[in-house]
Amino acid sequence: MSDYRKKIGDKAKPLELVTPPGTSSYTMHVDEKDGLEILACTVGKTVLHYDLRCIEDLALMLKKHGDWMLLGSKDEKQETEEGTVEHWARSTSNPIGGWYGLKKNFRGRFAMYIPPLMEHLGLAEVEHNAKNNRMRYRDN
Repeated sequence: MSDYRKKIGDKAKPLELVTPPGTSSYTMHVDEKDGLEILACTVGKTVLHYDLRCIEDLALMLKKHGDWMLLGSKDEKQETEEGTVEHWARSTSNPIGGWYGLKKNFRGRFAMYIPPLMEHLGLAEVEHNAKNNRMRYRDN
C-alpha cells in the first residue's frame, strides 16, 4: 500500500475535509484499533471508523469501472442502490467481503466521507453538487 498516512494525519493533527455537497466539515486521521489500521472520521461528536484498506481498494474499483459512479451515501440501516460507491462499500463482492465501516450502527455513510479523502489524496475526482454527486478514478 502506498503510504498515505502522512497526508491523512494522526489524532494530534487530523486532516480537515468537507462533504461533497459542501454542507458539513469533518476530520479524518489514521489510527489503530484491535491491531488494525483504521481511518477515524470525526463528524461533530460522532466518530466513525473505516478500514484503511478502503483507499486502495476503492481506487482500484474506480479504475476498473472506468467512468463516473454515483456516490449514493446512506446510513447503515438504509438500503443502498446497486452500482453506487456506498453499495460497493458494503457488498460481499468487494475485496474484504463486506463492510468497510467498522463501528456497528455507524458503518454507513462511506460514500459521504471517503470520496473527499480520495480527492485530497489525488486518487479521484469528486463532484460537489447539492445532491447526486459522483466520483471517478483520477489517473495521476
